[in-house]
Amino acid sequence: MTVILRALETAVPDTIMIQPQVRDVFAAQPDLTRLGQRLVGAAFDSSGIETRYTALEELTVERSFDNPVFFDQKTMRILTPSTKTRNELYAEEGTKLFVEAARKALDAAAGIGAADVTHVVTVSCTGFFAPGPDYKIVRALGLDPSVQRYHLGFMGCYAAFPALRAAKAFCDADPDAVVLVVSAELCSLHVRSSNNPDTIVGSSLFADGAAAAIISARDLPVEAPALTLDHFETVLTPVGEESMAWNIGDEGFEMVLGTYVPHIIDEHIIGALEPLLARDESLQGLDYAQIEHWAIHPGGRSILDKVEAKLGLTPEQLVPARDTLRDYGNMSSATVMFVLKHIMDQPATEGNNRICSMAFGPGLTVETALLTRIGARSTEDAPASTDAGATADGDVAVPSDLEPILTNAGA
Repeated sequence: MTVILRALETAVPDTIMIQPQVRDVFAAQPDLTRLGQRLVGAAFDSSGIETRYTALEELTVERSFDNPVFFDQKTMRILTPSTKTRNELYAEEGTKLFVEAARKALDAAAGIGAADVTHVVTVSCTGFFAPGPDYKIVRALGLDPSVQRYHLGFMGCYAAFPALRAAKAFCDADPDAVVLVVSAELCSLHVRSSNNPDTIVGSSLFADGAAAAIISARDLPVEAPALTLDHFETVLTPVGEESMAWNIGDEGFEMVLGTYVPHIIDEHIIGALEPLLARDESLQGLDYAQIEHWAIHPGGRSILDKVEAKLGLTPEQLVPARDTLRDYGNMSSATVMFVLKHIMDQPATEGNNRICSMAFGPGLTVETALLTRIGARSTEDAPASTDAGATADGDVAVPSDLEPILTNAGA
């Protein structure tokens, strides 16, 4: 039985943050030391980010607001609202992103409707409320009230993988299950001015966004690009517990993103990949670059640089991650889903269509996944008869060039 991610959609707020403009605002804060100002310039300019999105309409230099709470455009001061104020806005704006992404994914899943959804898994580390986003999605989309609901909270940037792994487990246990996975993060709610290097790095990277996926093993034609969920693994590095953390403070959540994190990843990424790649005999002995697609969580430009160099990947293999970082920034758990969608949306190739994906988070935790890109090819790439479909015995039919790969792709 093959578990397939049949639709993957994303959503972002309306307000765009232009990286040089945001840099100048942070650099102009009166509480910064000269060293802090230099660190702001260095962090923002080397981030690899051009634009980010925020649910905070106030975070714009284009117009001013009466009674500002987060940013006073008249004085250009970044304000310090309480954690309660930030979380109340998370409940309001976060719900919008959760619902928008979920609705888009459901609309994009051919042959699946709201009545088919059996499980909802929501993911977020940037706020809390109850009844939570899982409940809000069920109500807004008119899902069956008996849908099983699960929320993964406060796990950080790698949390999309536990959600996808749970979805696969539900589908393995019940071939008729349809799982809606939704990740939404409002990281910008917690930005603040600081001379602390970790806080400055976080302010230069983090942004808001959401992604949602429909996952099922149902016997349905694969009429568009999709992903088989093949294997998942979790590894804790022996060092780094203090290098990446996410704590609750009086003035928002406090991100710890140490400058040593890229070095930890550089030292331990090979070992983190070993248990994942050992799950598939067809990958034994291959150079890493021979796995066609790499969906790396773009925690920052230096992390991507380390991954590319250590694994000997080509610049082209890091394009999905670097493009996501450039256009959206680091949206915590939702980000790797944006990278996977980038890969799904690429033109079909004659390569092996395997995807090795990984994300890093507090712990230091490394979550990895093996996936396979399947689905209809365009008429220029292959005749229609090679499109994936459904066989009489209920297994998914795939193009002939993918059959050797899927032989070893089961749970």
